[in-house]
Amino acid sequence: MTTPSGPGHVRPDAGLDAIMSERRQLINIAYRLLGTLAEAEDAVQETYARWYAMSEQQRDAIVSPGAWLTTVVSRICLNVLGSARARRETYVGEWIPEPLPEQSEWSTGRPGGTTADPADRVTLDESVNLAFLVVLESMTPAERVAFILHDVFCHSFAEVAEIVGRTPAACRQLASSARRRIRASQPPATPPAQRAGIVRDFKQAWEAKDIDALVGLLDPGATAIADSGGLAMAFLHPIEGGEQIAHAWIEIARRRPGGMTFLERTVNGQPGLVAQLDGVTVTVYAFDVVGDRIKHIWVVRNPEKLRLWTTG
Repeated sequence: MTTPSGPGHVRPDAGLDAIMSERRQLINIAYRLLGTLAEAEDAVQETYARWYAMSEQQRDAIVSPGAWLTTVVSRICLNVLGSARARRETYVGEWIPEPLPEQSEWSTGRPGGTTADPADRVTLDESVNLAFLVVLESMTPAERVAFILHDVFCHSFAEVAEIVGRTPAACRQLASSARRRIRASQPPATPPAQRAGIVRDFKQAWEAKDIDALVGLLDPGATAIADSGGLAMAFLHPIEGGEQIAHAWIEIARRRPGGMTFLERTVNGQPGLVAQLDGVTVTVYAFDVVGDRIKHIWVVRNPEKLRLWTTG
């Protein structure tokens, strides 16, 4: 990819600041493609390593460094996606994309809760809500790359074709197939205020151990999935059915440690909950609300996926 492609692409005479200004865009692309910020950061770091491994003359010959960086990070992500399925077969329990807090709450996870660099933050919009990312996980790597680059980041199919090694027509078909998956899995959106109200009602019913209220808030066909990576206590298999989930959550409430609090938080741009033990986030709950019922609950307990939530 050697031609400029819209705003954000820098000229070849740009200095270090201009090259590094592409970092946030690259992080945003890589997170949507890979589903974890750690892997996204690794992909972006490798991209910059390849840039600076070239000679100055080679870098100067690139018409659009921003487009070059996007191409390289996308190809790296494509390779990672190709091996991810095999890696996840050995993962303990279910695998859920890494949840992200509100921009103002990002922490490095180091003592003192140091704020993360704004250049490392992911823009929170509909393309990063957990329901959307879970659907992306069902796609082939090529479908995922074609859809994200074209539909989310507005790259042409000619540019996508250069990245995935297929024709523009084939990339168009890949994106179309991905689009159909998204449409089939996502019913009309519930208004944000209504979603927040349902999650709040769920929290109150949970804390009150009101099983009838919980059942009323859950879709009869609801599912709950937990991700601990074998590093924390969690149910290993999905819980299916609103009543079964309600009973499980009542049991969780009964076993709640004395120093644990449940707080309303934004999770990937959507209303969610977090559990904090003595001020430290130990669990993140994301919800998919359809109409006036909760259809899916994703529970992330793997501490490696909670580093941005660490507050103490």
